[in-house]
Amino acid sequence: MPEIEPFPIHIPDSELTALRARLAVTRLPDRETVADTGQGVQLERLTAVLKAWEQHDWRALERRWNALGHFRTQVDGLNIAYWHVRSAEPNAVPLVLTHGWPGSVLEFEKLIGPLTDPVAHGGSADDAFHVVVPSLPGFGFTERPAEPGWHPGRTAAAWAELMAVLGYLRFGAHGGDWGAFVSTELARREPDRVLALHLTMPIVSPLPEDRASADEAEAARIRQRDHFLYSAGTHALVQGARPQTLGYSLVDSPSGLAAWLGERLDAFADTRPEAGGGISLAQQVDNIALYWFTQTGASSVRWYWDAQRWTPNTAEAQNQQPVDVPTYCTVFPYEPFPVVRRWAERRYRNLVSWHEPPFGGHFSGWEQPDVLVAEIRDAFRTARKTSLS
Repeated sequence: MPEIEPFPIHIPDSELTALRARLAVTRLPDRETVADTGQGVQLERLTAVLKAWEQHDWRALERRWNALGHFRTQVDGLNIAYWHVRSAEPNAVPLVLTHGWPGSVLEFEKLIGPLTDPVAHGGSADDAFHVVVPSLPGFGFTERPAEPGWHPGRTAAAWAELMAVLGYLRFGAHGGDWGAFVSTELARREPDRVLALHLTMPIVSPLPEDRASADEAEAARIRQRDHFLYSAGTHALVQGARPQTLGYSLVDSPSGLAAWLGERLDAFADTRPEAGGGISLAQQVDNIALYWFTQTGASSVRWYWDAQRWTPNTAEAQNQQPVDVPTYCTVFPYEPFPVVRRWAERRYRNLVSWHEPPFGGHFSGWEQPDVLVAEIRDAFRTARKTSLS
């Protein structure tokens, strides 16, 4: 049985000092020549991010991080780092939450208290979870792979082993972005162990006949999806093709890292004032600093190189890998990779519920944590009726 070791984080003072020195001599380009984000992240926006980073209190983040209970375990030859918070409630359900890029486990920080201690957060004891939040391979404090092959399928197998090491024979899974790929594969591979699956980005695509028969609402989603795949998804093209070349600037330049991550953190969020404005500057800087101090700018984008060579990209290929585990979907309106329920029903063959909240984007754990908590609780109320063995 792999050893479980407490893994409190602490970045040396010398690295904090070195970062401040780098930020102090940042060289920025001229401002963009257009009045919008058509050329990328605007100079004024990046300047604000860097100013906030100069004032960032990393030690405060470390205290929050370590208070949750951070551990490390070797699985499939790789040291996996994760938060593990057990509920005091006797009937709590184990739940593994998986993030994506350009996010991190920090997406779920505000969910952990309400999920593990629902009574203290206005909920019922019957809605309690034991929560496990691992960092993907090459992200956060999980070890950076030294070989290719750490794609969502291999990661799903590692998560199954990790949950077994923690003593959880049956459990639930939640994910968005690449976390949705991992969670979907986990449910597909381990249907007898995954009690239920909750997704904010179901991994499905339209068939040709779906395009031909689309009503006005579906046609709008197809246009939005196509725009993401062929225009707004340039990060996926670069990271899937030349991650190492890009990685040099992400590991060496604080401003380059902040621009590359920050652009997507804004673009894929629901930034409407009535939706809360998207991801706060403080949350963005927490996340960017995590990538900087863990030196995972290159390893995290290499994930795309591996994942895109494994991922079934067509509707036909996806539907040939069906999921029979009870599935619950919450699709937020500003999700840049939108899907339609009838597409999802072909792959997720036990699709129990489909909710579309009025606000929120790709990063629901940051943008709409209360909504996401409520959706996860609601999804698992039915699943809890299944006996956990």
